[in-house]
Amino acid sequence: MRLAVLSDIHGNSPALEAVLEDVARVGVDGIVVLGDHVSGPVDPAGVAATLMGLDAVFIRGNHDRWTVDLGLPGSGAVDRFARGQLSAEQLDWLAALPATAQWGDEVFLCHGTPTDDETPWLDSFFKGRTATLPDEASVAALVEGLDFPVYACGHTHMPRSVRLADGRLVFNPGAVGMQLVRGSPDARYGLLEKHSRGWQSRVNILPYDHEGAAVMAAENGFPQWRASLVSGWAGPESLR
Repeated sequence: MRLAVLSDIHGNSPALEAVLEDVARVGVDGIVVLGDHVSGPVDPAGVAATLMGLDAVFIRGNHDRWTVDLGLPGSGAVDRFARGQLSAEQLDWLAALPATAQWGDEVFLCHGTPTDDETPWLDSFFKGRTATLPDEASVAALVEGLDFPVYACGHTHMPRSVRLADGRLVFNPGAVGMQLVRGSPDARYGLLEKHSRGWQSRVNILPYDHEGAAVMAAENGFPQWRASLVSGWAGPESLR
């Protein structure tokens, strides 16, 4: 059994196209997409159209909420831009997405943590450029009351796979469309596979036309995104 796990596309259609081509190449039994779908300056409407045509399980992320409701704390210029690009049908689709979901009875899906789409689960990436892994007790505390062998999360754009002492797996596939402090601009997505010894995870890293994406972002009024899109070394401050 093989599941493709996508997160944090952020409106980057060239990156999404590369990922979906690779997903088709490797072959999967399902696709899940963990939120922050369209909020980005490259091609939010194109990403929404592609996603709405997929047979996949979707949840929303914090930027999806902020795009739907620009009055929420945290909503910013890129969310306003994305909302302005979406059709009424696309905006309705985004607004209807759930905060969490599951794939079958074994994989729980969330954006940040099971209870909060703005809280990072597996690292403290948003505290500067330093990413630190919390202790096992802190990670395990967030699955109390849930009984799944696998938990998939996104939000931080930092690929991580954590195996708890009881064997449960918490997996962040990284970001499809926006790389920060990773050292390469390549798109990232995850694969979860179930074998005789249980679930295992891996991250696939793919080149795509990041220069073209940077040009599109600049043409849409966001030249500051270039540093992230073409290098992958920039921090989140580069996007402001």
